[in-house]
Amino acid sequence: MNITEYTVEEIKDPTGILSGHRYEFMLNIEVSEDDELYNENGLQLKVLYFVDEKQTKIINYHFFDSLENKYLEFALEDEEEKLVGEFCREHYQDAEE
Repeated sequence: MNITEYTVEEIKDPTGILSGHRYEFMLNIEVSEDDELYNENGLQLKVLYFVDEKQTKIINYHFFDSLENKYLEFALEDEEEKLVGEFCREHYQDAEE
């Protein structure tokens, strides 16, 4: 799996109830042709990422086929989830304000 492009946006909590910060990532990913996730038109991964003083973590994610405008029922393998988590940790500060 290779992340080719991404966008990140901070999700504001208008109520101020939630602790920490939440970020929404849209990752364009490429996978090899022999992977069950392979799609010749590309694939997106929508990630909700949490950050506070104590921790950073993936809260939720979904694979998304933007051409068909639908979510796909797949899960990341442990190694892939670790890779995505590291990517988000390195890039959440790129969020537009």
